[in-house]
Amino acid sequence: MKIEEVKYRSSKLSDQLLSVWERSVKQTHSFLSESEFLRIKEYVPSAIDNVQHLIIAMDDDSLPLAFLGINGHKIEMLFVDASDIGRGIGKQLLTFAIEHYDADEVTVNEQNPQAIGFYEHMGFTVFKRTDKDEEGGDYPLLYMKLRK
Repeated sequence: MKIEEVKYRSSKLSDQLLSVWERSVKQTHSFLSESEFLRIKEYVPSAIDNVQHLIIAMDDDSLPLAFLGINGHKIEMLFVDASDIGRGIGKQLLTFAIEHYDADEVTVNEQNPQAIGFYEHMGFTVFKRTDKDEEGGDYPLLYMKLRK
């Protein structure tokens, strides 16, 4: 496996990452209704294309296993393909983001205890909570910061 920042985001890569996102979210975001899943899926390609730093974990055939996006020092997205969850890929991506980009903030759905536990294990703590997500949906968010 290799981890690297991708500067050029081809439509093929965007499609591959959207597939990773879809499988990951279906595995980890059971709190989303199908209509909410489809609504969110519509803006994922734009989020991937417009994130400042896009870091991808790839297998030996250069196929994406997981990806992470950073704006400034904030992790905007981290998704691991469902078949690769639990193999340490998310940890490697997050460590890479912390070491190379000083990433130290993340926002997590409160209804995703697996993600909360992962970030807490990696040294993040909650500093703020909201009742709604950034689009006004009824999905509480936890804002987390890396303890230094």
